[in-house]
Amino acid sequence: MLYYLFEFLEQEYQLTGASLFQYLSFRAAFAIILSMGFSMVFGKRIIRYLKKQQIGETVRDLGLEGQKEKEGTPTMGGLIIIFSTLIPVLLLAQLSNIYIVLLMCTTVWMGFIGWLDDYIKIFKKNKDGLQGKFKVVGQVLLGAFVGSVLFFHPQVKVRTEVDPIGNSIETVAEVFETKTDVKATLTTIPLLKNNEFNYHTLIEWLGIGSQYTWLIFIPIVIFIITAVSNGANLTDGIDGLAAGTSAIIVFALAVFSWVSGNVNFAAYLNIMYIPNVGEIVVFISAFLGALIGFLWFNTYPAEIFMGDTGSLTLGAIISVIAIIVRKELLIPLLCGVFFVETLSVILQVSYFKYTRNKTGVGQRIFKMAPLHHHFQMLGFHESKIVARFWILGITLAVLSIVTLKLR
Repeated sequence: MLYYLFEFLEQEYQLTGASLFQYLSFRAAFAIILSMGFSMVFGKRIIRYLKKQQIGETVRDLGLEGQKEKEGTPTMGGLIIIFSTLIPVLLLAQLSNIYIVLLMCTTVWMGFIGWLDDYIKIFKKNKDGLQGKFKVVGQVLLGAFVGSVLFFHPQVKVRTEVDPIGNSIETVAEVFETKTDVKATLTTIPLLKNNEFNYHTLIEWLGIGSQYTWLIFIPIVIFIITAVSNGANLTDGIDGLAAGTSAIIVFALAVFSWVSGNVNFAAYLNIMYIPNVGEIVVFISAFLGALIGFLWFNTYPAEIFMGDTGSLTLGAIISVIAIIVRKELLIPLLCGVFFVETLSVILQVSYFKYTRNKTGVGQRIFKMAPLHHHFQMLGFHESKIVARFWILGITLAVLSIVTLKLR
């Protein structure tokens, strides 16, 4: 809204300073400051309100040290992150940009699914919350919506070395010189020299035309969003872990969005240029500021938990951003903490069922899953576990950024 207001003031009255809002860097910086300020100022008020309404976490007894002390800590803190993200975006972003619209819809939809889960846990006194199948349905619907928009919307285009028909263009310089934007289901494979991959290749051998690539593209998008959203949810188990890890991932995605949306950086790095995608840096900055502001209250000992309202939303937003900037195949590395946490649960459950069926007695690989609880059972304090997971997350984020040139 402020973007359009100051655009009008600049065009009609040449108001001093109004042109600043045309600069992406200024709006991104303003967004992160505004979202941090909102989350830190209003976060305390929200916490007091939640305490007054007795909207507290019901903690299951897992036998972990310090667990019972967290009983009654306010939850649904994901609302702080959601509002602190959306308000600066509404004020500072170009709301006509399809990528901004897509990310706002993702935030609202998954925020609603997570809020519904928390509502059932707290007000309906049902510890299981929303049934898993309904969560998955919500994630599938979101994935189908995101995949459909990215495939069919006319504003979603790329400028790259290979056009969707498969005609090779010899040099990157020639592509940027011709300024040809094309519709293509292209993505980036990290660490490979010729690192662009067209999803149409997966069905081309069947003799199916590129116009039907959505048959494979949309299911892939659904799988990615569902996997990352649930991975973030599993990671949200100790104070500050999910929010801090997400902030690190989001910062790396901001770098990818900035260079992919800037024609000069894209040409220099010899990467895919995605028209109009630079605008999502404003959204990412607001999201990053909201996460940092929320961490002010969520670090050990936490004054508030994000609940599924926050954790499901975090994973969904991260996955959608990665898909938009064509870095979804980098998710296992960039979101390595989420990946390892999810893998630990899959291995634990699978091995337990396998040994129970084979020997009659179920055995476990870890003392407890997800993985952060395993380290708690080994006697590590949760603040040390969180700090070390953050260090791992930073390392993975740096390695992910390095892949821009390492190929």
